[in-house]
Amino acid sequence: MRCGVMAQPLRSAFRFLALVYLLTLPWWLLSRFVTLDGLPDNLPVTDIGATFMPALAALILVFRDAGVSGVRALLARVLDWRKIKSAGWLAVILVLPLGLYSLTYLVMRATGLPVPASLALSPELTFVFPLFMLAAAGEELGYTAYATDLLQQRYSALLSGLIIGVPWALWHLPSMIQVGQAPGLIMWGLLATVAFRVIYAWLYNNAGGSLFAIILFHAVANTGRSAFPGGRAAYELHNGAIGYAIIICLGLGLALAYRPKTLMR
Repeated sequence: MRCGVMAQPLRSAFRFLALVYLLTLPWWLLSRFVTLDGLPDNLPVTDIGATFMPALAALILVFRDAGVSGVRALLARVLDWRKIKSAGWLAVILVLPLGLYSLTYLVMRATGLPVPASLALSPELTFVFPLFMLAAAGEELGYTAYATDLLQQRYSALLSGLIIGVPWALWHLPSMIQVGQAPGLIMWGLLATVAFRVIYAWLYNNAGGSLFAIILFHAVANTGRSAFPGGRAAYELHNGAIGYAIIICLGLGLALAYRPKTLMR
């Protein structure tokens, strides 16, 4: 489903983004009073609810425009893996995060940063991955299936990714502050988040417009960061400059190597 042909894609996208922020605001306020230790990557417990606000915003707007049938069509896209026509792109979705984290690890070791010399995977990762899949669906039903499709009706894939990427990055800012990230780490994290949205647009279009592809990549990337030797704390040594700079370079490389209109060859 392409969420209707909108006369004003940019205005409709901004309406969606404003609704996401409005729906998330109570969770940000609640995070000042509710805490729970032991969540993956030391996330605030209120992020569990906040991560589903993009999906809720999209469902509200789709219901307004297309009713119950539109809502059902949007939800069905969570399992649209049949759109991925090439096994090669499925391999990219699964292997690219491993490549990014492996390169980050090698550079960190080469520069002398104190990352563990061996990988010690926790059994908890078995349970973390399904949670990240669910959380990714909560975000990408809104940011990809609704907003990306909407903007690409009129704008290039690259510009659509950037339009979504900036408010998507800032949407993570309260959580960054909540967990006590340093200003330098916040800066690198925000820039990498914008770059990730360009990467998502590239993957989305080349994987046949499959929402499932983006949900899977999002979850694999988050799980991989948790599985990084020494965990997220090790990955973000030196304000995360190495790992996040590699992600930013990938986003820039894709923008230069592919046609901006579709991010496809």
